Amino acid sequence: MLDLAGFSASRRSILATALVAGASARVVSAQQATPASPAASPVAGQGEPFGEVDGQAVERYVLANANGMEVAVLTYGGIIQSITVPDRDGAMGNVALGFDNLDDYVAMSPYFGAIVGRYANRIADGQFTLDGETYQLAINNEPNTLHGGDQGFDKRVWTASNADGTSLVLSYTSSDGEEGYPGTLEVDVTYTLTDDDELQIDYSATTDALTVINLSNHSYFNLAGEGSGTIYDHELQLNASNFTPVDETLIPTGEIAPVADTPFDFTTAKPIGQDIRDTSSEQILIGLGYDHNFVLDRSEGDDGSLVSASRAVSPQTGRVLEISTTEPGIQFYSGNFLNGAFGGPSGQAYRQGDAFALETQHFPDSPNQPDFPSTELAPGDPFTSSTVYTFSAE
Repeated sequence: MLDLAGFSASRRSILATALVAGASARVVSAQQATPASPAASPVAGQGEPFGEVDGQAVERYVLANANGMEVAVLTYGGIIQSITVPDRDGAMGNVALGFDNLDDYVAMSPYFGAIVGRYANRIADGQFTLDGETYQLAINNEPNTLHGGDQGFDKRVWTASNADGTSLVLSYTSSDGEEGYPGTLEVDVTYTLTDDDELQIDYSATTDALTVINLSNHSYFNLAGEGSGTIYDHELQLNASNFTPVDETLIPTGEIAPVADTPFDFTTAKPIGQDIRDTSSEQILIGLGYDHNFVLDRSEGDDGSLVSASRAVSPQTGRVLEISTTEPGIQFYSGNFLNGAFGGPSGQAYRQGDAFALETQHFPDSPNQPDFPSTELAPGDPFTSSTVYTFSAE
């Protein structure tokens, strides 16, 4: 058990919250459908029932390509339930953490595979100011707001359309005042699977009033296979010469600091576990590992083209995941708060370090950080963002 005695009261509160992350922030009625195996594909372009939440039907769609790669997506939370790809020997395996039933997603999922928003990551004290008006959000990660609040986009049922077996559009309307955010936000998220084993996620949104937005996908990866244990041997490269240090509540201090000569230097590939227990690093101690935003390297004048962000390799299976994005940052999270309280289809408990997340995003707390790239969205100025996940083996 993690000993929290050495941390401040506010930090202990954050850790306690995170250790039960995904426990339902609301009382819901989730009727479980017959568990759907990630390997069982519905007819191309057609969803299959996956249960109900508050009387709303949830469906599961499977995208498949010519190489046998499959991606299962739920209309609940836009969740990527599974990603099945070959290893170096051609053996297929699911590399995304998740559950085979809706009840577990509703009751205890720590954002497995979900769309997170209206604002991904943290906002300090759950407050921000626009045009002189201060907005108060739900405090769901004491003392801050995390991933949109008590009922963020990860807990909403999205509407599916344009499903054809290789692509799917999910849509959601976030009403004015929902979770405290101003403006009615119309959001579309498009998932596309190509025959190059690329999963592309395109986000678009419009608003009828000035607001803030930061959308991301929160998939947890283990390239050795879901339930295979630690990812500390995975070799990771991040194309980021700088990161944003955080205070003890995991809110950026406002500094953009170089990674050189720190445990945060992934500019050359190294095992995730190599420096993860470096007690000389205050930032490692604060995060209990890596839970930080990295500032992606971009050429001067580049204001949002698709650039390479990261590359991860499992030496055990040879599976490779490369990510490119239009976003300015990527949050590297090393699964620090997976506590063994639940597991997935493999039957293995998910424990600390059993997966990693790489969340392409704008920076945390940007609405309160004037020197960070803006996350404001105005009427008539559509929001767009794209991230591509490319899988291969070596």
